Amino acid sequence: MSSIEEQQKVRQKYYAEAIRYMNNAKETLQKAGKEDNYFSDRKYVRTACGTAYHGVLIALDTYLLLRGVGKTKGRKSIEFYCENLSKIDKKLLKQVNSAYEILHLFGYYDGALDARVIKIGFDEAYEIIERIKPTGDDHKESIINN
Repeated sequence: MSSIEEQQKVRQKYYAEAIRYMNNAKETLQKAGKEDNYFSDRKYVRTACGTAYHGVLIALDTYLLLRGVGKTKGRKSIEFYCENLSKIDKKLLKQVNSAYEILHLFGYYDGALDARVIKIGFDEAYEIIERIKPTGDDHKESIINN
């Protein structure tokens, strides 16, 4: 990426897209119903976690693009993201590992119903997405309701 204006346009486009995924995930999660600290419907939790994780991947692709990591053909593995992030940003790598484990594995694959854990995954997702937030954008999303 050469100019600051180009980077800002990329950030605006993909930040908005990642937030759109998170908003969709929050709406889906509300359909899961909740009693005490547990969701009631596994199907909605799985769908919501998968959607939120996709928002994370949009942010990661953008983050890496802005740091000069070129696009690859085909689907990228978690190893691709971890390998590249280990060279650039160790804190972000930890957040990505956490989001992957909670949203993708625990939430999407396992269909976990523990709302406290899922909330942590959503919090991590928002923190990762904030990394590509355009400068001067006061659009701040709230974390899922307790």
